Amino acid sequence: MIPPAPPPAGPGRALRLQVRLFAGLREAMGWSERPLIAAAGATPLTIWRQLELAEAWRRANGAGAMGADPAVGEALPAAIRVAINQRFAAADANLVEGDEIAFLPPISGG
Repeated sequence: MIPPAPPPAGPGRALRLQVRLFAGLREAMGWSERPLIAAAGATPLTIWRQLELAEAWRRANGAGAMGADPAVGEALPAAIRVAINQRFAAADANLVEGDEIAFLPPISGG
């Protein structure tokens, strides 16, 4: 039996998402993948804020990683790439039910 499809997202509805972290963010947060419930209208930037990933980025890269201005933590650092469903996307892209969002910091190594 096929389960019924979830109701479409609309105003006031929650979105079920899957969040993936890579490299230094994964190490700083202590997890690589997890489900997340977000408000309708969420964007990668709102997920960044909801998960408090700015603090993880600071821990992984030193206190100066976000700059001296605390408000910089409200924006996604230029070094972080975002992917939605395995395609690069903007930090202000709208997310929909079932999206997988990944935050990809620079990766070093060989």
